[in-house]
Amino acid sequence: MGPLYPQLLLNPQYNLLIGALIGVGFGFLLEASGFTNTRKLAGIFYGYDATVIKVFFTAALTALIGLFFLHYMGWIDITLTFYPKTFWIPTLIGGAIMGLGFIIGGFCPGTSLSAAASGKIDGIVFIIGVLLGIFGFIFTYDTAWEALRKSGKMGRVNIADWIGMKEGLFIFLFTVIAIITFIVFQKWQDSWKRKMDQKDVDDLGI
Repeated sequence: MGPLYPQLLLNPQYNLLIGALIGVGFGFLLEASGFTNTRKLAGIFYGYDATVIKVFFTAALTALIGLFFLHYMGWIDITLTFYPKTFWIPTLIGGAIMGLGFIIGGFCPGTSLSAAASGKIDGIVFIIGVLLGIFGFIFTYDTAWEALRKSGKMGRVNIADWIGMKEGLFIFLFTVIAIITFIVFQKWQDSWKRKMDQKDVDDLGI
């Protein structure tokens, strides 16, 4: 939101208020879309529901194309957009841990909060696990994790700059990859559904 301040004359003090409103709206949409249901979320890993991959790719594309367009039109200064420095080793390890937690628990941190807010016991238990992990990391950081946390330093980079590609070309290729991914996962989902339908028929002895 920061890059919009000069144009919209928003006081930086409104940051927390705007963030809270966006968070409430996001949580409502997660619940309304069924993303607080572990079966739907974990379905991407088992092939019976491609909703998650479609939503994540669509969100990434919307932000990517939207920011690029707004910057091109001069409505925002994308160089003021914050993103942290890259440390590729802990990023890969953290991603693997989160992916494993996603498969086992059926939630990501955001969806678990929405699930807990709607009264789902599994969401509450998941959040307890997240908090234990957070505090465990904090209290053992100096002795166990600091060296790993600072390994693989690459600085403040993005993928397009890292591979030496123009932003517009990168967005185009990313869009093509997203469309192909949608098609592949949809076919995988349809194949799984046909197998389950045939299994039901076989179980009934029809």
